[in-house]
Amino acid sequence: MKKLEEELNSPDVWKNQEKADKFSRELRLLRSVVGPYAEIEKKVRSIRELSEIVEAEDVESVRSLMEEAEEVSLEIDGLEFKCILSDEADKNGAIVSINAGAGGTESCDWAGMLFRMYSRYAEEHRYKFEVVDQLGGDEAGIKSVTFMVKGDYAYGYLKAETGVHRLVRISPFDSNKRRHTSFASVDVIPDIDKNIKVEINETELKIDTYRASGAGGQHVNVTDSAVRITHIPTGIIVQCQKERSQHKNKATAMKLLKARMYERERRRQKESLSQSYDEKKRIEWGSQIRSYVLHPYKMVKDHRTGEETSNAEKVLDGDIDRFIERYLKKVAREVARSM
Repeated sequence: MKKLEEELNSPDVWKNQEKADKFSRELRLLRSVVGPYAEIEKKVRSIRELSEIVEAEDVESVRSLMEEAEEVSLEIDGLEFKCILSDEADKNGAIVSINAGAGGTESCDWAGMLFRMYSRYAEEHRYKFEVVDQLGGDEAGIKSVTFMVKGDYAYGYLKAETGVHRLVRISPFDSNKRRHTSFASVDVIPDIDKNIKVEINETELKIDTYRASGAGGQHVNVTDSAVRITHIPTGIIVQCQKERSQHKNKATAMKLLKARMYERERRRQKESLSQSYDEKKRIEWGSQIRSYVLHPYKMVKDHRTGEETSNAEKVLDGDIDRFIERYLKKVAREVARSM
């Protein structure tokens, strides 16, 4: 950290803006760990010293110390995650794709609910949220959507959401008020920065333009500005229609392609993940990572960790930290045991 501070204090480093930005970000991320660690250390020392002089009969002081210790414990948990998120791309933003499973309107509506859940999560964590591509359902919800969540460690946290999500509820689209089960898949890849190099041979690309789709009105493009890029050797397809400019949509689509190719290679190198990536499970019963039950009782349960809560409304409003944190801790422990 001291070395980075010295680099940034040198006038020469600012002649290369890209290099300066890289150093600034690295320093900010280091400070986000070192600063809180020093504060926690100070608080722990204070609690230990006070605990040695407080009398057991002094109920108010004991209660105050216990409350302070609980607060510090939560701060330690938060700091622990920043240490857990040590992969090369964990500190980056995230590119999230949601796809409705089989089930027509029901699944499209469920995909729309998940889209809202993640947008609320991003808002709560002060991440920037930007839709890249969206295909609406025929009657309600969305068939598919790709969006970017920009902010430090967005990928490190949201990668825990990759998988199939299952909803059980009384359908608002069924006049007979029957219970329905719907599925949607979530895929999360890192928004790679300029420091991660991905080489793409443009002769291996098929680039198509088309008219952007939408709900109608003044925001629908009237020219063929939307762009779809197919990487022929891998079959990876990306598309973007968020801008009226074909040039800007192509640039964003290329960014998505590089991110998907990077993640494909990264997952292939990790044997435990390669099979789930190359031979994806179908979006149906038995493959879900989490269930959201709204009838006949209310419960959200993560099947990977056993973490659950009866406050389904709060979860669907973006409160998913408990599931993310429990899963990341579980993975970190498994990695530690395997070393």
